[in-house]
Amino acid sequence: MAQKLVIVESPAKARTLSKILGKSYVVTASMGHVRDLPKATLGIDTDADFTPKYVIPTQKKKVVREIKEAVKKADSVYLATDPDREGEAISWHLLWATGLNANSKPVERVVFHEITKEAVLEAFRNPRTIDMDLVYAQQARRILDRLVGYKLSPLLWRKVQKGLSAGRVQSAAVRKVVDREREIQEFISEEYWIIEVLLSPSRQKRVSFKAKLVELPGGKKAIVASEGESTKIVSDLRNALYTVKSIEPKRVTRQPSPPFITSTLQQEAWRKLHFTAKQTMVIAQQLYEGLPLGKEGSAGLITYMRTDSMHIAASAIAEARDYIGTRYGKEFVPQKPRGFSRKTKWAQEAHEAIRPTRICREPNTIKEFLSTEQRKLYELIWKRMVASQMSTALYDTVTADIEATTDTEGKSYLLRALSSSLKFPGFLTLYSEGRDDKDQEENLSSLPDMKHGDNLKYLDIFPEQSFTQPPPRYNEATLIKTLEKKGIGRPSTYASILSTIQERDYVRKEKGKFIPEELGVIVDGLLRTNFPKIVDLAFTAHLEKELDEIAHGEQDWISMIKDFYRPFEDTLLKASQNIQKIDMTKPSGETCPDCGRPMVIKVGRFGKFIACSGYPECKTTKPLLDKIGIACPQCGGDLVKKMSKKKKVFYACSRFPECRFVAGTRPLPYSCPQCGKLLVQDRKDWARCISCGHKVKQSELDHGKNYTDAEE
Repeated sequence: MAQKLVIVESPAKARTLSKILGKSYVVTASMGHVRDLPKATLGIDTDADFTPKYVIPTQKKKVVREIKEAVKKADSVYLATDPDREGEAISWHLLWATGLNANSKPVERVVFHEITKEAVLEAFRNPRTIDMDLVYAQQARRILDRLVGYKLSPLLWRKVQKGLSAGRVQSAAVRKVVDREREIQEFISEEYWIIEVLLSPSRQKRVSFKAKLVELPGGKKAIVASEGESTKIVSDLRNALYTVKSIEPKRVTRQPSPPFITSTLQQEAWRKLHFTAKQTMVIAQQLYEGLPLGKEGSAGLITYMRTDSMHIAASAIAEARDYIGTRYGKEFVPQKPRGFSRKTKWAQEAHEAIRPTRICREPNTIKEFLSTEQRKLYELIWKRMVASQMSTALYDTVTADIEATTDTEGKSYLLRALSSSLKFPGFLTLYSEGRDDKDQEENLSSLPDMKHGDNLKYLDIFPEQSFTQPPPRYNEATLIKTLEKKGIGRPSTYASILSTIQERDYVRKEKGKFIPEELGVIVDGLLRTNFPKIVDLAFTAHLEKELDEIAHGEQDWISMIKDFYRPFEDTLLKASQNIQKIDMTKPSGETCPDCGRPMVIKVGRFGKFIACSGYPECKTTKPLLDKIGIACPQCGGDLVKKMSKKKKVFYACSRFPECRFVAGTRPLPYSCPQCGKLLVQDRKDWARCISCGHKVKQSELDHGKNYTDAEE
């Protein structure tokens, strides 16, 4: 019997496809990329049109040997890697790594955006060849990043400290975090006053409402900048005559949000579930590749999760509308199907938005087969998709303008009162976006019946002093949104960007907010001065646009690399000569026990440590203890924050090795419900307090009460 070999990236995807395709197909996994640029050298011949030298990594040689053996036994081969540039490149590398490029054996490329029986079989009925434009776009990105990283990093080692690295896209992201921190530090708070008056219709003495001052006499906007101004206005308003100037009722519609794309999924998962971008993509990958669903068998639960397209298949829209009509009623189904589009030249390789593969597969019907995190993310995706095809929400709003005329001078102030009531919930029955400011409309109190010319009774006045606030620090959601808006990175890169800038100690995350480290500020400043294009947001976005053009056959990848590299090489040479060595050491206040010289704080591969200033003559070092202000529950010593060799944070007793207490390997963004101290990962789905030892299931933690900084 003829054997058909299918090669995919992951074992989970292989298992799901095997059950769909049946026994006539053998499905194997490449475990990701099988070739890459060498680690120890540049791996690019800059004098020969930037020809890359690909090698098979040591850890992948066994996998490649096994795939080669499977290829020998097969009569035909199908490359079914992911449907994007990265997946296309993996398929192309598989050709060369296994010798299929020089083999006469039939090789087909199959592409599907959801792992369902219908989509997979349709893809196998319509195979194609490898799209070299997509391969060239991925290769160009890889070469660009390698050139920047391998050329800039040694310079940073010499001028700042060993172990540093610079990335083309990551450096632009660090710049945004540093810029925001500077805005905060330079921000000068200004005083302002909000003045509200409590009023009542003359005919309805027991009914009252508040109106806010919006205009001063002469039609000037009500900007009250001092207590003195506020006192004068309050005096006027206490003795004013109040009359309804106008009443404007209005019907307001609120539209649902479109289905998720990669960036919006990462943003909403952070806001509602507090999943990091990396965590979100790992879970989404599991949902896409397929999970066992009991009698239903294995199935992919969502469409491909790396996309910037809002397109939805007509069949999925029809299924959603049928479900909504049956579940909620005909009034919840809009007259026409709702479509969404983006104002970009290209969507990511004609993908769909992220949606459930089956609308009828409700989250509560499969929750027993999913982990807590998988269930939460699937429910978020499912609700967003279904809500996007539901009717609009309707509000009845009333805007009342009220004139306040002073008795003495006849000056006229304008106040405004608003009310909003939900007339028809529409899609809000199911889902509301976490950050939408329009949610405030639902909390506005209703106004009493009034008409033009009605006199109102003054009851009380409320002047409130406030101060302008600096812009907030970025969190995962807002930084991803900013990168996307500026055209920096692509759907497949946001999670890695955020992880990389933290792993390199350029920024840290405190209570969910990004703060630049001193090292990040120094490296950012060095790059701005000497390599302005590397951190220039417009230039970085321009390169992304050129990569898109390569993917669509509108740009030659070699000429694009040349245009970037020649000026970069000249800049690199000048910078190497001009940049002065930056001393990153700081006094520790301690004296070396061996030679008596001062000890200084240094930064190494695994964080900060204390070393003798007499190095290399004296090589005495000691750890720098980062105390967190909590006593060890075993011996009473100080608990300290430490970093493992794999850059994982954990907490341990400062008296090690006398006391070997270790609190955990992953801090969680929650506070202990018993003592309010920090919780850490204990084991899967469990958290443990590093102070009192209290254990609690993560799934039972209330985000609003236990998360240490729930504010956006």
